[in-house]
Amino acid sequence: MTERRFLDRHDGGRALAALLQGLAAADAAVLGLARGGVPVAYEVARSLSAPLDVLVVRKIGAPGNPEYGIGALAEGEVLVLDEPAIRDLHVSHEELGSAIARARDEVRARVLRYRGARRPVEVEGRVAIVVDDGLATGGTARAALRAMRARRPSRLVLAVPVGARDTVVALGAEADEVVCAMQPSSLVAVGAWYGDFSPTSDAEIIELLGGTAASTPPPPTATRDAAIPVGGDTVIAGDLELPTPAHGLVLFAHGSGSSRHSPRNRQVAAALNRRGIATLLLDLLTPAEERERANVFDIRLLGERLVAATHWARADPRTAELPIAYFGASTGAGAALWAAAELPDEIAAVVSRGGRPDLAAPRLADVQAPVLLIVGSLDEVVLVLNRQAHHALHAPCELRLIDGATHLFEEPGALEQVCELAAEWLERRLTQP
Repeated sequence: MTERRFLDRHDGGRALAALLQGLAAADAAVLGLARGGVPVAYEVARSLSAPLDVLVVRKIGAPGNPEYGIGALAEGEVLVLDEPAIRDLHVSHEELGSAIARARDEVRARVLRYRGARRPVEVEGRVAIVVDDGLATGGTARAALRAMRARRPSRLVLAVPVGARDTVVALGAEADEVVCAMQPSSLVAVGAWYGDFSPTSDAEIIELLGGTAASTPPPPTATRDAAIPVGGDTVIAGDLELPTPAHGLVLFAHGSGSSRHSPRNRQVAAALNRRGIATLLLDLLTPAEERERANVFDIRLLGERLVAATHWARADPRTAELPIAYFGASTGAGAALWAAAELPDEIAAVVSRGGRPDLAAPRLADVQAPVLLIVGSLDEVVLVLNRQAHHALHAPCELRLIDGATHLFEEPGALEQVCELAAEWLERRLTQP
């Protein structure tokens, strides 16, 4: 299969629709996984002249690290659990029950938000086409397929623009057919195969379901690939976005279970770029290193990699003169604080989004850069850890809560508030003499 990047989810949907034309004459219904699958599904439904509906599935995050999925819950109370991960992480029955309850509440809220009083599209006896923007591990897709199977379609099809080969094969046991436009030899992350993988908003979903979608969003600005040596033969990857002119540079460290293609970090980075701040989104580990779970939580190693990336930026003529700040999410925030302690005279500011500053506890007192801690008010465990870090930091520090937000800031408007807080904080500190 030809490997290419889609411009955005709409472009991926049009490519997928071309492969599904054999179903144009079938009595089909198209169901997009919320959120990112809905724009893809919209293009499929429009091409097949089929009704479009949303299918809500929520990832169940691990206690203390909600970005790492240990299961998924789909509407209709369909639950899929990753039992090996639950055992490996020693998740208690109480912790698992609480995580499932939170996912159940979120599924109900989203179903009400997207569908309101409208009944779901009927799929019994029809061809049900379940659409997402991509397949990595396939946990949410598996839950979605089982939820749809319970509604007794005549045929169940899973359709995605891009997917990991092993996952596509594995999900063949859940669906009658899996249609995938592209199966790259190395997936890395679904977002890597889209030019624009910014989060799909609730407003866009509601608009698409109403059939009033506007034209496709414009293509994104191109980023420059960066290959950063970090010692020996090891090289890590980064995406550098350099506005002209730029008055600062922010290095991004993502959380465990994510990558430099994280749509949340990219949304924050885009907000900074609009203010003339350059961004460098990093994968601090190589793909082989990421397969060793211990490396993901080795904050000393991650911090040293961030220090190496900072030295690289200082040596690159494009960024050599720019003041530098860090933005860390989840475990990446621990790495950012560790690196800031190592470079007290280099770093102008640090922002943590839903961060784990406790992982850098031995170095917090050495941080001299001003620190902004952004936490969702409903992210209870992480909020406690951030309050403790707030007291442990000797540097100027602010703790700002996003009301009604959970760990991933997926609630309407939550991530937009993160962008605004981070952009104002960083712009102010990167432009100071």
